[in-house]
Amino acid sequence: MSGTFFSRPAFQTKLGIHRKLAPNAGLHASPIQLGAGSIGDKWEQFGFGTMDKEQSFKLLDAYYEAGGNFIDTANAYQDETSEQFIGEWMEKKGNRDQIIISSKYTTNYKRGAKDIPQQSQYTGAWNILSRDFEREIIPMAKSFGMALAPWNVLAGGKIRTDEEEKRRRETGEKGRTIFGPEWERTETEVAISKALEKVAAEVGAKTINAVAIAYVLQKTPYVFPIIGGRKVEHLLANLEALNLKLEKKHIEYLESIVPFQLGFPYDFFGNGSDYNSLFKTAGYFEKWPVSEAIKPPYVAEKFADSSENMIQHATLIQHFDEAIQQRKFIFTDLRL
Repeated sequence: MSGTFFSRPAFQTKLGIHRKLAPNAGLHASPIQLGAGSIGDKWEQFGFGTMDKEQSFKLLDAYYEAGGNFIDTANAYQDETSEQFIGEWMEKKGNRDQIIISSKYTTNYKRGAKDIPQQSQYTGAWNILSRDFEREIIPMAKSFGMALAPWNVLAGGKIRTDEEEKRRRETGEKGRTIFGPEWERTETEVAISKALEKVAAEVGAKTINAVAIAYVLQKTPYVFPIIGGRKVEHLLANLEALNLKLEKKHIEYLESIVPFQLGFPYDFFGNGSDYNSLFKTAGYFEKWPVSEAIKPPYVAEKFADSSENMIQHATLIQHFDEAIQQRKFIFTDLRL
């Protein structure tokens, strides 16, 4: 009986420290979603990565064992085999009740289900190179209490070091060509990659991808980036983003590399962080503070690592077990 109600498995990585999905949602999800666009075996002919069932299961196992419970897919991905492989994997693991599946059903592939409940997250392209998401999508999500699920966070693989690009060129591995034959980086992509390298060195990150993921995670609250890929080692390396804490100076430096204009009406009236000058002519006002993104160190991690808290936890379980032995009717009375 011991531990039935109070025990919980230790998390293996910070992916296992789940977060409330959105202000208006009750689900608690892993901070990084597993993008399943490469899971399946039907898109290789289109220049997109594919994985057979065995490879797919290994990637899903690695994500799940690291504490992940949030998977993004779609009915059209890999000619339906993405959803198929994920479904078979969950059936084999017996963990369907532990996994959040974020899927799309309205793509021009096959008619999807009707009467789907309103979603609690907005999915769209966002990364340090392309910040249009910040113009109206982020304010909209805040207003409606929605989560944000950005994809293309790593710019389609264009965020890479000079060394990585050289290796790809020499080995012939190249890069993603689904949207065109040009896989090498532009001057702008090279510049932002070097800026990410600089920040990585300052915060002690092993990869620039981790810094790019940390950027969207820490820019605004309720962000759950969709990160895909085919290799387990890349998945685990990307989880380093959850260990990084970017300071304001790091955010400002990264954003200075590729100038971004919000445009009208934001350039004229402001972005909402303060009352605009016209509004202020009516009196004196103070804005309520806005919620911030979660950054390390995490409270949950501190609790898990505290030996004192673990002793208190064990003592509480012991007292609870003793109470059950002495007053077994507690459960009988509650079974109504």
